[in-house]
Amino acid sequence: MKGILKIAFKLLVNDKGKYAALLVGITFAVFLMVQMTSIFSGILIKSSSTVINLGADMWVMDPAVNNVASSIPLPDYVLDAVRSIEGVNYAVPLYSGAALVKLRNGIFQPVTILGLDDNSLFGRPELIAGKIEDIYAENAFIVVQDAEVRKLGHPTVGTEFELNDHRGVIVGIAKVGASGLFGLPTLYTTYSKAIQYIPSPRFTISYILVEPKTPEAVTHIESEVRRLGYLALTKDEFMEKIANFYKYQTGLGTNILIMTAVSFLVGLSISGQTFYTFILENLEKFGALKAMGAKGRELIYMILFQAMFTALVGYGLGVGLCVLIIVLAKIRVPEYSAAVTFTTLAFAFVMVLIIAAISSYIGIRKVLKIEPFDIFRG
Repeated sequence: MKGILKIAFKLLVNDKGKYAALLVGITFAVFLMVQMTSIFSGILIKSSSTVINLGADMWVMDPAVNNVASSIPLPDYVLDAVRSIEGVNYAVPLYSGAALVKLRNGIFQPVTILGLDDNSLFGRPELIAGKIEDIYAENAFIVVQDAEVRKLGHPTVGTEFELNDHRGVIVGIAKVGASGLFGLPTLYTTYSKAIQYIPSPRFTISYILVEPKTPEAVTHIESEVRRLGYLALTKDEFMEKIANFYKYQTGLGTNILIMTAVSFLVGLSISGQTFYTFILENLEKFGALKAMGAKGRELIYMILFQAMFTALVGYGLGVGLCVLIIVLAKIRVPEYSAAVTFTTLAFAFVMVLIIAAISSYIGIRKVLKIEPFDIFRG
């Protein structure tokens, strides 16, 4: 078997032009599939950035909420009711909303404001400059150091701005795990200052962040909140709800799916046709091997080896090219949304295996029909 596979390898790489054509087809398909799914993964991660960065185990919200940016204010009594539920360790309010700030140069810039609970500051980001205690000062805000901070003029500690005729001062610079999706800089402050500085409706609690006493208490908390007429979700459930919104309730998921399917069909057509041409041009060699005693099973192994070897090399080249493009794009455009995940790589790998299997099937059918007599007679 080792000798048969060695012959198969030499047949495959002997004609460098045709081997390169095979690799180009699969590499291009993998590149497009990984690129499309990576962009989608990056968008989904950014869409859940607030959930990821705050790190709350459970979120209480209005049942009509479908993504973190479209919060529906909750009545104040819901917070007290949630705190009284058995199994709740603590529950704190969160303000999440958009505002328009005026910079020192006179430019207006939309921002996302997150108001943390005054007593606990639960969900506070990790500071890289300034002290967290300064957030209690008058007009104090903390800015997130991410790809969008440049829109605020790269502020430093002490930078001033104007928010609804209120003076604002940057007292800290923070880093977070994920930047936002909609290209808005993020400012943290206390809950009381957020509702004071930003015009709000009668109710001001965007979400209630809950810490259960034990993992077993989650189910009970969810059912009790449901009895109140509201929805309690774990961190993972909320992120899944957000992802489903962008997948199925917007055109984003459909467009990505179509582009991925087109990428698969392009790769399949190019690699399948090229591999079939490769088999046709090497029929004499396969016929000679059959005449020398090679069994049909061994010829099948040869073709499977050739297809799988080409697919795996093309897969590696396609992933490497995609990662290189993403890295270069993020250097030039920091807010570029793309993330290569294990799910993305696994999906592309399965698609490559399907391409290899179909290409092998086409070649195997042709080789098994060949008769040595026909080869030598020609």
